[in-house]
Amino acid sequence: MPKLFSLATALLFLAAPSHAAPGDPTPTTPAAKPAREPSGVMRYDTNKDGVVDRAEWTAGQQARFKRLDANGDGKLTQDELFARPPAAGNSVLPSDRQAGRQSAYFQRLDADKDGVVTLAEFMAVAEGNFARCDLDKNGRIDTAECRQALQRKPGDSTRSMR
Repeated sequence: MPKLFSLATALLFLAAPSHAAPGDPTPTTPAAKPAREPSGVMRYDTNKDGVVDRAEWTAGQQARFKRLDANGDGKLTQDELFARPPAAGNSVLPSDRQAGRQSAYFQRLDADKDGVVTLAEFMAVAEGNFARCDLDKNGRIDTAECRQALQRKPGDSTRSMR
């Protein structure tokens, strides 16, 4: 019985939180929850300065194209562009409306109408999207600026820019 008591005491001692001395880098507070991954335009903010500049945008879009190009042939088919990883036990097909939107988007990307989207075609649309979001034309965009740009109609210059 004394051995069991000693073992239990030792386990409690090891499991108890340690109290760090001043200047000790060991944290004594519970670990913070991991931060959510940025989404939308801010996922391209690689230097984490709160804005996406043209170089970050370009690099992010090129990497996105490469990820989408499943067979590595330098061209995107409509299937590659809209492929989704299979959900566990769930093979939901897009609705007719979603399929129509996907097809229209693919046609917009496929400038030469050859049935595939090249990196140049993909980047031309990406650059247009950056330019549309960059309301103040400073070469930097953020979520608020893009949100404001998306509320405007293309070519609408009557609204004030912040």
